[in-house]
Amino acid sequence: MMRILALDQGTTSTRGLVVDTQGHHQAVFAARHKQYFPALDRVEHDPLEIVGHLRQAIAAAGPVDAIALSNQGESCLAWDAQTGEALSPILVWQDRRSEARLAQMRDVADMVRARSGLPLEPYFAAGKLGWLMQQPRVQAAHRSGRLRLGTTDAFFLQVLGDQGQALTDVSTASRSSLMNLAGGQWDRDLCQVFGVPIECLPPILPSVAQFATIADVPVTANIVDQQAALYGHGCRRMGQAKMTFGTGAFALALAKDCAAPPGGLVPTIAWHLPGDAPCYAREGGVHAAGAAVEWAMRIGLLDGPEALHTFDQPPAIDRGLVFVPALSGLACPHWDGDAAGLFIGMTGGTTRADMAQALVEGIALRAAEVLGQMGSLDQVSVDGGLSRSSYLVQFLADQIGADVVVPAVDELTGYGAAQLAALGKGGVIPNAEIAARVLPRAVDRAGRMARFQDALARAKGWNAP
Repeated sequence: MMRILALDQGTTSTRGLVVDTQGHHQAVFAARHKQYFPALDRVEHDPLEIVGHLRQAIAAAGPVDAIALSNQGESCLAWDAQTGEALSPILVWQDRRSEARLAQMRDVADMVRARSGLPLEPYFAAGKLGWLMQQPRVQAAHRSGRLRLGTTDAFFLQVLGDQGQALTDVSTASRSSLMNLAGGQWDRDLCQVFGVPIECLPPILPSVAQFATIADVPVTANIVDQQAALYGHGCRRMGQAKMTFGTGAFALALAKDCAAPPGGLVPTIAWHLPGDAPCYAREGGVHAAGAAVEWAMRIGLLDGPEALHTFDQPPAIDRGLVFVPALSGLACPHWDGDAAGLFIGMTGGTTRADMAQALVEGIALRAAEVLGQMGSLDQVSVDGGLSRSSYLVQFLADQIGADVVVPAVDELTGYGAAQLAALGKGGVIPNAEIAARVLPRAVDRAGRMARFQDALARAKGWNAP
């Protein structure tokens, strides 16, 4: 029986999950890392802190046959190609420091979207990597021929791997705005417009490949966390979608090709298996889901996430109270970085419980808005911390009018990554079982969404000059 260690390196924590080829799974490690906010538009991580957590997860797993790495997707940094020394903090996907520069590049927006499939947005890695290229320490490393630029997976593989080589996979590269989506390789023209030297980027491999060995154990899968979750949810056909409620809430559904989907969704590569053509997906995200809960706890609005499970009152939006979770702007389908989070409809009688209820509903309504762009769906599978809220899951099912499935495995990102790594070793891990199926109830979906859209209109462009 094969044992696989999945290293799930996410926005707020690093987790280790050991899965065997019978589907048994055990969380062996979990540690949160510090979030740094040096300015209003900046979000950073300490790369060495996360490397330390990854090493602890590897040690906690014991003997394993292969390792899988899932990564944050758009978070990136600069490092020394020879020594592996980090030359910058990790610029997290939520970071918006490149916004002003990208606003000056609108003349190339159509070209960027045509080649990469992505809008000109600070969310993706290219703008952040271009910003790093303006920093003196990074420029000095470039002049000396020692610069490596890339997403966090490439850095971790170099620092942890026995061979010390930086590599990435095609799903992660597809989140950068620097890869030609149809060709699956770095695009020289895209790199030029963002000011990113193409020779400093890591080679791109399929999602299942020989990425490294760590203490003589092969790393046989490397993939974006959201794509790993899509695989872990067992989504293998059209009409199925998954939504992961982590720091953000991200929906993915399989697509026939890499053509630009309608409704503000973006095309992306789901995964690339050996011997197959790349599998494509359409993606839409809500930038603040768990992040909105963290914010609410930080300011004392919530005592803890357990307060989000049940409520005594009818839905807050039906009582005129609405929350828009635009704490990092609005992503799909609006792509408005200037939008701001807000409550609408508070009165002297509004309570903390009312505001907590509106917060859950606001996240669910944004999720429903994104899922609504994906066409006809017969089933949506959910995971992540907020999927433990029975109120959110039922509200989401009611709003989208489709079944919502809750898998029996909590760690779907790690589970999916482990499934892919097992394929790289010639093994198979079965799909996760279903723990619950939530059926939609009859509600005034159109009325709720109309009230929410009115609130969104007020939130949009709030911080624009």
